[in-house]
Amino acid sequence: MQNHIKSLIASMILASSVVGMAQAAEPLAKDKSADKVVIAHRGASGYLPEHSLPAKAMAYAQGADYLEQDLVMTKDNELVVLHDIYLDRVTDVADRFPDRARKDGRYYAIDFTLPEIKSLKFTEGFNIGKDGKKVQSYPGRFPMGKSDFRVHTFQEEIEFVQGLNHSTGKNIGIYPEIKDAAFHQQAGKDISTKTLEVLKQYGYTNKSDKVYLQCFDANELKRIKNELEPKMGMDLKLIQLVGDDGSLLKPDAMKNIAQYADGIGPDYHTLVVETSTPDNIKLTNIVKEAHTNNLKVHPFTIRADKLPKYATNVNQLFDIIYNQAGVDGVFTDFPDKGVQFLQKQGQHQ
Repeated sequence: MQNHIKSLIASMILASSVVGMAQAAEPLAKDKSADKVVIAHRGASGYLPEHSLPAKAMAYAQGADYLEQDLVMTKDNELVVLHDIYLDRVTDVADRFPDRARKDGRYYAIDFTLPEIKSLKFTEGFNIGKDGKKVQSYPGRFPMGKSDFRVHTFQEEIEFVQGLNHSTGKNIGIYPEIKDAAFHQQAGKDISTKTLEVLKQYGYTNKSDKVYLQCFDANELKRIKNELEPKMGMDLKLIQLVGDDGSLLKPDAMKNIAQYADGIGPDYHTLVVETSTPDNIKLTNIVKEAHTNNLKVHPFTIRADKLPKYATNVNQLFDIIYNQAGVDGVFTDFPDKGVQFLQKQGQHQ
C-alpha cells in the first residue's frame, strides 16, 4: 500500500512536471513572429486575373499572410485596385471607349469615372502584338477574355478581406501600394491622403495592425511618415519599394531609409549575384545591410512560370530567397506554393 502511494505521488509529480514543461513551451509554439510571411502578389495571380476579387479569395484560401492592393485614382476621386495607371493592359477599354485614349495611345484610369471603369470587362494581362492582336502575357495562366471579372474599389476589397477574417476567424493582412504619387499630384489628386483616409476608416492606424503601406517614391513615403500620418494620428508600417536604379540599395542609403520606413521591397533578382548558377548561389549584401538597420525585407516577385537561370524549380527559388538570402517575406503570384514550401520548413502555420 505504501509503495502504491509512493508510486501515485511520483506519477503526479511527473505529470505536473510534464504539464509545466508543456505550459512553458506553449508560448514558443504559438509565437508566429519568427515565421516568414507570404504576400499574395495581386492575389493568386498565377491562377486568376490579377487584382480580381476571385484572385484575392483564392490567395486567402491558400494561406497567404497578406494580400496586395495596387491603388490608382479615378476621375471622380475614387481609389480602385489596379496595377497600372492605365486600363488598356487588363480591360476592354479600347473596344468600349476607342476615342478616350491620350496622345500616347494609352487609356488612363484617371480619365474615367468609377461607373465607367466598373462597366469594363477585366481580364488576364496582355500586350498588343505586331499584328494588332492581343497576346496574353503568361499563356499558361487563366485564359484571356473568359468568364466575367471587374475592377473594384479599395474599400470593397478591404470589406471583402475583413469579412473573410470575420467568417474564418483568421487575421489576414492587406498590403496596399500607392502608385505613381507624382502623376496623381500633377493631376491635382492627393492619392496618399485618400489612401490614409480609407485605411483609417477601416481601423488600420498603427504598426500593430495587419497592414504594410508601400511606395516607390521615397519623397512621398517621407511625406506620409513626417507630415500626413502625424496630422491624422496614424503610424503604419511603411515599405520603401526599390526600383531598377539600385540607388536605394547602397549601405548608406539603408540608414536613411530606416529614418522613415520599416522595410524595403527590392526586386529579388538584386539579392542574388547575376552570375549565380543552380549549383553555385552567390548573394549580395542587401538583406544583411537592411537587417543591420532594422529593416524588414520583402522582395518581389516569385513566379513559378518565370524562373531565373539559377533556379531549376520554384522550391529551389523559394529556398534561395527565403533561407539563403534570409528575407522576412516574399511577394509571389503563387501563394499556395510559398505556403507549402514554408510549412515543410516549419516556418509557416
